[in-house]
Amino acid sequence: MMCFWRHKWNKWDEHQVIPCTEGNKYYIGKINFVGNSVFTDRQLAAILGLKQGDTYNGVLLRKRIADDSKPDAEDLTNLYQNNGYLFSSINPVEVSAQNDTIDFEIRIIEGKETFLNHVDVVGNDRTNDHVIYRELRTRPGQKYNKSDIIRTIQELQQLGYFDAEAIKPDILNANPNEGTVDINWNLVESGSSQIELQGGYGGGGFIGTLGLSFNNFSIKNILKGEAYQPVPMGDGQTFAMRVQASRSFRVYSLNFAEPWFSGKKPVRLSLNFSRTQQFATDFASSTRNRIEIDKSRGFSITSVSAGLAKRVQWPDDYFTISHSLGYQLYEFNNYNLGLFNFGNGRSNSITYTLGISRNAISGGQIFPRGGSNFEVTAKVTPPYSLLSNKDFAALRDRSEELAIKQGGGTALTSAESQELENIDQERFKFLEYYKLKFKGDWYTTLAGSADKSLVLRTNAEFGFLGNYNNDVGDVPFERFFVGGDGLGNFTLDGRDIVQLRGYENQSLTPVSPLTGQQEGGLIYNKFSLELRYPLTLKPSASIYGLTFLEAGNAFSDFQEFNPFNLKRSAGVGLRIFMPAFGLLG
Repeated sequence: MMCFWRHKWNKWDEHQVIPCTEGNKYYIGKINFVGNSVFTDRQLAAILGLKQGDTYNGVLLRKRIADDSKPDAEDLTNLYQNNGYLFSSINPVEVSAQNDTIDFEIRIIEGKETFLNHVDVVGNDRTNDHVIYRELRTRPGQKYNKSDIIRTIQELQQLGYFDAEAIKPDILNANPNEGTVDINWNLVESGSSQIELQGGYGGGGFIGTLGLSFNNFSIKNILKGEAYQPVPMGDGQTFAMRVQASRSFRVYSLNFAEPWFSGKKPVRLSLNFSRTQQFATDFASSTRNRIEIDKSRGFSITSVSAGLAKRVQWPDDYFTISHSLGYQLYEFNNYNLGLFNFGNGRSNSITYTLGISRNAISGGQIFPRGGSNFEVTAKVTPPYSLLSNKDFAALRDRSEELAIKQGGGTALTSAESQELENIDQERFKFLEYYKLKFKGDWYTTLAGSADKSLVLRTNAEFGFLGNYNNDVGDVPFERFFVGGDGLGNFTLDGRDIVQLRGYENQSLTPVSPLTGQQEGGLIYNKFSLELRYPLTLKPSASIYGLTFLEAGNAFSDFQEFNPFNLKRSAGVGLRIFMPAFGLLG
């Protein structure tokens, strides 16, 4: 073969021809395993993945023996180390090269089976020992297993209490004669609490927000004054409270979660309470169109829920199954929000939510580098109308008849207005619906390693809100509003705010043909690709740049749903995570 080399020298282009000799193409001959007693030749050959007659590839051979680029690679070295043989060594040796065929011996020194002697944790200044030890998969007396060490790193990273980049175990006092080894987990505490403090002008007045989130809380020390530094910490619980208020609305919420409710198994208990109030507003011409607030008229939602989530062992131990019961009370006091055709009364919602999730990301919560995280949820209410003898078809027809008349510009009589309110009060006294959602994230490192990784995040989402009885119709709550930055500010109706960058907030949301106002979608889908590169991943601040492609849309019913009718966008961005303030950007 002739190889061409081009070199520019001053003003002249000089071409030189360098002869290259490729040589013969070589193939793999016989492969013999020598020294193995724990695994059979067939088991080792299956992991090696090379057979007689394959083209010789020295790089691939070394990776099948020990792939240094992937700690959890499926290679022969990990096969032994995941089964207790820390001191094993594996070397491929060329024993014969005849013509174009090379024979190999895979020489194995298995060593003594290794067990963990001492397992220590250092550096946890705030987090209590039991919170860490219950996440460890490396226990004294256990057989050494490299995959358990990798999984423990992932579990500690997902806690969010420690610097994800600094979680590296030290293998100490390795004794090949006795078959023992010590593991020392060095941890660096990072900020696990966040404060949200916002102020702005909107809706005719000042809007203030105060939120506190403590992700390593200790409720048992809440009455101990000396534990307030500044709040009781260290037991791995989550406690959050948020208040948002303006002249026209107020929002309060409290959340608490205990990840090990039983104390012995990872069963997560969550308790949530929230209350939202919206007051009536009017423009007063006498005060130069200043908004006047009437607190005697308004609308409120009171919500409580409790849930349990448990890690399961099947299909694998990355899965979690969750159950939640919730109740919401919607109250109207001489205030028609447009969600219903009545301004006085109440509506009730009793829900059960089943969730199945699998979280197997690696690299930490802030900047994952591999693995996946997906969740499927089904939120349902009892089918009240199917258990009732009421003629909901007649109620629906009359409601639509009056609504069309009103929407056409014809004023309803007082009797008709009262009839419309009574009909919708009866139809929606107990809300009934089912809501299905799916969200999946996949992370792939394309280049680099450690804190200089080019990572591709792939995302897919889908949501559907349905009803049991067409005569009752679709509920006006719990709908999907697509478009914008996805940072839901103040919402009354349990809506899902779906991010789709490049568009105005909620601008891709269906509009009611009767009122001309956004009514929320019953179905949506969204896809995104995001290429990320870290600038710094320090505990004080993690910063990474990104470029993205996104596409999605929302639809008013299933008949209009077209998964290929998507609104698209592309752009670049910068995200900053600061422990005290959370994710910015």
